[in-house]
Amino acid sequence: MSLHELAGQTPPRDYLVDVPRLISAYYQAEPLAEDPSQRIAFGTSGHRGSSLNTSFNEAHIAAVTAALVEYRQRERIDGPVLIGFDTHALAWPAFMTTVEVLAAAGVPFRFQHDNAPTPTPVISQAIIAANRAGGARCDGIILTPSHNPPGDGGFKYNPPHGGPADTDATGWIERRANELLVDWQAIRRQPFDRAIKSDAAQGVDFIRPYVEALDRVIDMQAIAKAGVSIGVDPMGGAGLPYWEPIAEHYGLDLTVVNRQVEPDFRFIPLDHDGKIRMDCSSPYAMAGLLKIKDRFDVAFGNDTDADRHGIVSPEGGLINPNHFLSVSIDYLFGHRKEWGGDLKVGKTAVSSSMIDRVAGGLGREVYETPVGIKWFQPGLTDGWLGFGGEESAGATFLARNGEVWNTDKDGLTMGLLAAEILAVTGEDVWARFNRLVDAYGQPFYARRDAALAPEQKARFKGLDPDSLGITELAGESVTGVRTRAPGNDAPIGGLKVETANGWFAARPSGTEPIYKIYAESFHDAGHLEQILEQAQRVVGDALGD
Repeated sequence: MSLHELAGQTPPRDYLVDVPRLISAYYQAEPLAEDPSQRIAFGTSGHRGSSLNTSFNEAHIAAVTAALVEYRQRERIDGPVLIGFDTHALAWPAFMTTVEVLAAAGVPFRFQHDNAPTPTPVISQAIIAANRAGGARCDGIILTPSHNPPGDGGFKYNPPHGGPADTDATGWIERRANELLVDWQAIRRQPFDRAIKSDAAQGVDFIRPYVEALDRVIDMQAIAKAGVSIGVDPMGGAGLPYWEPIAEHYGLDLTVVNRQVEPDFRFIPLDHDGKIRMDCSSPYAMAGLLKIKDRFDVAFGNDTDADRHGIVSPEGGLINPNHFLSVSIDYLFGHRKEWGGDLKVGKTAVSSSMIDRVAGGLGREVYETPVGIKWFQPGLTDGWLGFGGEESAGATFLARNGEVWNTDKDGLTMGLLAAEILAVTGEDVWARFNRLVDAYGQPFYARRDAALAPEQKARFKGLDPDSLGITELAGESVTGVRTRAPGNDAPIGGLKVETANGWFAARPSGTEPIYKIYAESFHDAGHLEQILEQAQRVVGDALGD
């Protein structure tokens, strides 16, 4: 895909979403329940869409919330729903609809009392903390499309374990919600001004408990004592209200470099394709922080719901998410003395094989899953998985004493972990990664998108190791072809081909008419390109390109 001519630059006015029109469409546009593009569909991170194409509207949120009410009754979840939302324009209207349905059903719910946004990891940690105390079980809703463009909205459900709902839960909720969508106006609701003051509602402070608990998972004292200077760009997202309290509580030398909050995100530089996307793993969206990286010992950004991280150092700039996962694993398993010696390392099928090499050097077993942080929840909850990370700049890990911290991606703690690594070792993340390269080799990693027709997407499910007939990849013998993850034997939604020094994986997008090819080489950039070209050719042939 060619680089957009304005990538990394502030968007011109005509690139901005029309916020009044967006919100008006949320209330006025009604989806056609028989149109697949306008139905409720839960992907790896909940239901996402835009009111402008009638895929995220009042009808959708009313129906999915009503379905969730029924699901909670079915699962006997009778505690309060903890609700968070981000700074996308559609988040507040969706919050209002959600609250109206919950209150009418008599379902108790909690929200940030001053209506400040609440990050995904904060809701996850709050669910776990509340349920650890006993009593009625809590769960959570986060109204966010994560790093998606400003015109999008999202609805995520986190059950009592605190992490994203599994496919059994989302499948049931999705089916029931689409049944309710047919006659969504019949769903019982209470007007918002009454619902938010009803007996079901309770405004709470999510900020202070999270801030005060942070030293359970991060050595905050080490960061403060070392005087590490930290720059943070919340990218206009839900993390903004948290950083000043964190800095004040722990005495950190921390500067919030960007305090802007605008629903059209006009201050975010355009991404590689010319879209506004709050992607902290993109050097184009992070162009503003990269310009001032030399002012700080370490800097980082978070996406809009603060579940992702982008780590920046003066030495090397923005580090590849895969590289930081490897650095984090190497540090954590070497410095968390209270962690058990048999804890495993969690990675997704499309994350770097550098993780496997680092884990092998540490004598740790790798637990490889399909894409999605949800797959790591059982291991984190039960305490046999120390770390779970995915290639798209999302990760979480156990508390310092080996207890579960949260079971969703936590961009706040991953950013602070980079500061802790510098404070404790005296080396920034790039220096630590270069040490790993010296020990295990230099990885070359890339992702490429290819067009996918609807009939081809259906064929992906039928692919198996024999479909490709591949025995050699970029000059090396194939050592494995897999359609299921070795960690939990779950389908990866595509396939993966491996050699001793390289691999590729291909899986269809859940929202776009493309399939994604991930590839890595431990030889050089030229070898990586050979893998990518052969992958697209071989997969295309298998799909009937």
